[in-house]
Amino acid sequence: MEITKICCIGAGYVGGPTMAVIAQKCPNIQVTVVDLNEQRIKDWNDPNTDNIPIYEPGLAEIVAEARGRNLFFSTEVEKAIDEAQVIFISVNTPTKTYGKGKGMAADLKYIELCARQIAKVAKQNKIVVEKSTLPVRTAEAIKSILDNTGNGVQFQILSNPEFLAEGTAVTDLLNPDRILIGGDTTPEGQDAINALVNVYANWVDKTKILKTNVWSSELSKLTANAFLAQRISSINAMSELCEKTGADVNEVAKAIGMDSRIGSKFLKASVGFGGSCFQKDILNLVYIAKSYGLNEVADYWEQVIIMNDHQKRRFSNKIVQTLYNTVADKKITFLGWAFKKDTNDTRESAAIYVADDLINEQAKISVYDPKVSRNKMLSDLDYLQTRSVEENSKALSIFEDAYKACEGAHAIAILTEWDEFTTYDWQKIYDSMHKPAFLFDGRNILNAKELESIGFIYKGIGS
Repeated sequence: MEITKICCIGAGYVGGPTMAVIAQKCPNIQVTVVDLNEQRIKDWNDPNTDNIPIYEPGLAEIVAEARGRNLFFSTEVEKAIDEAQVIFISVNTPTKTYGKGKGMAADLKYIELCARQIAKVAKQNKIVVEKSTLPVRTAEAIKSILDNTGNGVQFQILSNPEFLAEGTAVTDLLNPDRILIGGDTTPEGQDAINALVNVYANWVDKTKILKTNVWSSELSKLTANAFLAQRISSINAMSELCEKTGADVNEVAKAIGMDSRIGSKFLKASVGFGGSCFQKDILNLVYIAKSYGLNEVADYWEQVIIMNDHQKRRFSNKIVQTLYNTVADKKITFLGWAFKKDTNDTRESAAIYVADDLINEQAKISVYDPKVSRNKMLSDLDYLQTRSVEENSKALSIFEDAYKACEGAHAIAILTEWDEFTTYDWQKIYDSMHKPAFLFDGRNILNAKELESIGFIYKGIGS
């Protein structure tokens, strides 16, 4: 089967970049990304590609090349489903906020809605690809819906999880470590797998494309994120011990990272991990383990989340304690709000929770982030429902200039590792602040000795 038309349901952080790269690399395939959010589709179609809704280095250029040629963004969901041979499901799978599994299990309502819509519309055989991060055996539920509520159409369900790191998503898509495709072991299932393999083979070496059964593919995504998050929580746990013993966590991380059995990646001590995947996927893994009665397995992975939450609280507590046990009416400047550099994604960002803690202590928070809007910052705080919208708006001041944000501050806290922060004139910033001037480096990206020579009281993570 030669694929010539692809539809992707969901124009978010996964669907948008993934389909843009497929369209660029496969000019013979028509790729249509659909979403019910009219504003989001309008933004993807903005003639100025710098205004597309997702910031990723290199993404705007790829969209500009392929859009209108063989890449299309539309709200006509049913039309795209009807025409496509392959349908990617890239909708949100947030953690449930209600009912059984609240706070842990993945909320699959959007996945089910997609499956029912595909079943209603499809009049020809389709390949349905899970791109969203899902619990193991979700494909079984999707297939049941498609087979029992459809029009006698034959569906093949594939799992093709994304392994993108925000901030490097385009690079990850163009040069992936691996492409994972899981499907049925039947001849029809293998044909569907091979059809998708041939799409990726336009630019990915086939030795990097792994074929598995669908359950292994689904579980591999959760496992990969759990292992990466575990490494971050592990080094953050050691950072607290380093501070108590006089060791330097950066030196410890370098020493163990040179061990080829361990490696150096994801050993950067920080204020904690954020993003849409790590916490959600680990909580999902915990819920799955508990549902099978594997309580010790669940407890093990839950501790990764507990450590991450502790690191965020520890950082905000350190700010309060260092500033003489009170931050009431003191101006604390945050440099960075996104959960990591080179993205405008703020989901589960440490900055949100540190700000929330400090506002509870009646601090005045000023924020500068090069890519996150004022409305997004305020909505992040409002989502916590800790206080009223008016109170959040009064407590949070957002600046478009970092130097202005730092003027008159009692302390600066670096919450995102944006490269530009390392290039600032820190002497100028110091001169504009209240004295003593404190700098809390939540990402360990600055040179402590240089800042201390200027006059800052520097507080990093784990040193």
